[in-house]
Amino acid sequence: MNHAHKFFLAVVIVACLGFLVLPMAMAANSFFDPDKMGDMSDFDPSNPVIPTGDTIKIAIVASFSGPAAAVGDIYFASVQSVAHDYNKRGGIMVDGKKKLVQVIKANHESKVPIAKKVSERMVLQEKVDVLWGTNGSHLMKVINQVADKYKTIAVSAAAVSDELYDAQNFTRYSFMTSFSTQQIGRGIAYYYGHMRKKEKKFYILCQDYLFGHSMAEGFKEGLKEYYPDAELVGEDYHKLFLTDFAPYLTKIKASGAEVVYTGDWIPDAANLLVQARQMGLDLPFANIFINNPPFLLEVGVEGTKGLVHLEQFGAEGKAFKNPGQIKYYKAWTDQSPKWGKPFDSATYTHGTGTIGAYRMQTYWLLDVIERAASTDPEKIIKVWENDTWADVSGNVYKMRAIDHKTERDLFIEIYVPPDEQKESMNIEPYYWFEGCSMTGPSYRIPAAKVLPKLDPKLKR
Repeated sequence: MNHAHKFFLAVVIVACLGFLVLPMAMAANSFFDPDKMGDMSDFDPSNPVIPTGDTIKIAIVASFSGPAAAVGDIYFASVQSVAHDYNKRGGIMVDGKKKLVQVIKANHESKVPIAKKVSERMVLQEKVDVLWGTNGSHLMKVINQVADKYKTIAVSAAAVSDELYDAQNFTRYSFMTSFSTQQIGRGIAYYYGHMRKKEKKFYILCQDYLFGHSMAEGFKEGLKEYYPDAELVGEDYHKLFLTDFAPYLTKIKASGAEVVYTGDWIPDAANLLVQARQMGLDLPFANIFINNPPFLLEVGVEGTKGLVHLEQFGAEGKAFKNPGQIKYYKAWTDQSPKWGKPFDSATYTHGTGTIGAYRMQTYWLLDVIERAASTDPEKIIKVWENDTWADVSGNVYKMRAIDHKTERDLFIEIYVPPDEQKESMNIEPYYWFEGCSMTGPSYRIPAAKVLPKLDPKLKR
C-alpha cells in the first residue's frame, strides 16, 4: 500500500470514528463537550457559590416574587449550574483576562414598569454583560428595549413570541435562543397532521397576553399548513394567574374537542390540569409547560397519561445514547437530592426537559463569549450571527443572522406510565417518576418543518 492509499484510509477511518461519536456536532461551529465539565460535586443552587469583583455578569431578569416566583427559581438553578461549571474550569478568557461568571437575580415581579427599572439598574449600576429573560413576552419586550438603548446583549431563553423579533421590535443586541411560538404551533400541528393522523377536533385555551395569542396563531397557521382537515371547535383566552378554570373547562367539555392546545405556564398550567382532571375532563393537552413534576405527581399516573409535550431540548427514542450524556446527566442528579428549599422538590430531580433547555441555551451563550474572547457586544454579535452549535444530545442550533431566531429540530414526547417510560429513560431505574406519567415514545420534527417565522418587513 503506497503513502497516498495509507493517507486516504486514515482519513476515512477518522471520519467514520468522528461520525460515530459526534454525528451532529461535526456539522456545527462548536459543541458542548461533557469531558470539559468542571467538578460539579459541590453545586447547590440553595447555597450557591457566586463570585464577585471583575466578572462576566449575567442578570436573570425574572419573577423572584409573586405568583410566578417558582419560575425565577427554575431559571436561577439552570443558569447558575452553567456558571458553576465554567467557574470550576477556571472561568473564560475575555479581553486578555480570565474571568469567572457571576449570576445576579433581577426581580421584575411580573410587572412591566419594574421590568424596565430593574433592567436599567442591572445595566447602569451593576454593569452586567447579559440580560437573560424571561417569563412573559411583554416583559421580554421591555428587556430588549433596554438592551437596545444601552447596547447590552440580551438573551430570550424563555420568552418565545415571534413578535419580539419582527421588524418593529427587532434589536441586533438581543438573541432568541429558545424556540418560538410559530415553531411550537407548527410543530404540534405537524405531529397531529403528519405523524399521528387521528384526532381532528382541537380547542385552544391560552393566556390572554402577547404570548398566549402568539401561541394560538402559531397553531392555527400550523393546522392550515399541515392538517387542513382538522377542525378548531373553540378558542378562549384567560387572564394570567387564574384560580378558577371551571367556566373554560365546561365549554371545552361541551365542544366535542378531542385535544386541548395550550401554552399555559405555572402556576396556570398546574391549576388547569388539576382542575380539568377533577372535573372529569380526560382529554390530552398538547403543551410546552404542562411538564413540571410536582403537579404531575399530584394528578397521578392516570391523569397525566397521554399528555403530548413539545420539547426543544429532547431526543428521539432513548434519552441517553453515549457516556458523555450520562456524565452530564449525573453531574446534576448526583447532587440534587442534597439541595435545600426551594430546590428540594421534584422539579429539580433530573435537570432535563425545560431546565435542560435553559441550561443548554446558557452553555451556548458562554461558548459564544468564549469564542469571541470578549464581552464586547459587537464581538459577541459577530460570532453569534449565523453560528451553529450542538448541545449535549448532538442537536444542532443555528442562530439566524437576519432576525436572531434559532433554527432547530423539535421533539414530541408522549407521556406514559412508569413501566413504559424505559423507551426514553434507558438507564436505571428506567423510569422518570413512579407517581406520574412521563416521557415514553418520542419523535423528532426536523428543523426544516418548523423554521421560525421571518417578518418580510425586516430589512437588514
